[in-house]
Amino acid sequence: MTLFNLTDLVAAMPRNARLIGLDPGSRIVGIALSDVSRRLASPYGAMKRGKLAEMAQTLREIAAKEGATALVIGLPLSMDGTLGPAAQAARDWAHAITFATGLPAAMMDERLSSAAVNRAMIEADVSRGKRAARVDAAAASYMLQAALDIITNAG
Repeated sequence: MTLFNLTDLVAAMPRNARLIGLDPGSRIVGIALSDVSRRLASPYGAMKRGKLAEMAQTLREIAAKEGATALVIGLPLSMDGTLGPAAQAARDWAHAITFATGLPAAMMDERLSSAAVNRAMIEADVSRGKRAARVDAAAASYMLQAALDIITNAG
């Protein structure tokens, strides 16, 4: 399945369909979910990075359960905005996961999302252990919220 730009992806979605946000890390993939109006992102959970077929099955189950019809996948651009090795790996994974799930996707710049989430959790006095358990889903939510803000301001 092809990757779309964010505007085209949302334009092709059914009304009241949710978006799943994914923050693909090297070991863990953070998962977030939009509301049906696509204005608010919330952390949903995380899954271990593993076999593509198993990850795709999990995402298909989440999509079916939650009424989601598309993905927004984090793109870790280099600080200068270029596609470095991590961004290229994320794009390759995005192509593979869209093909495996059958869900269309757009990619969203997610530079510093984990750092911003960690900083906010530290300021909220969240313990190191609780931060480690929640940062991946929170980073996915942070990235998905940025995408939703773009969608809202464009429409």
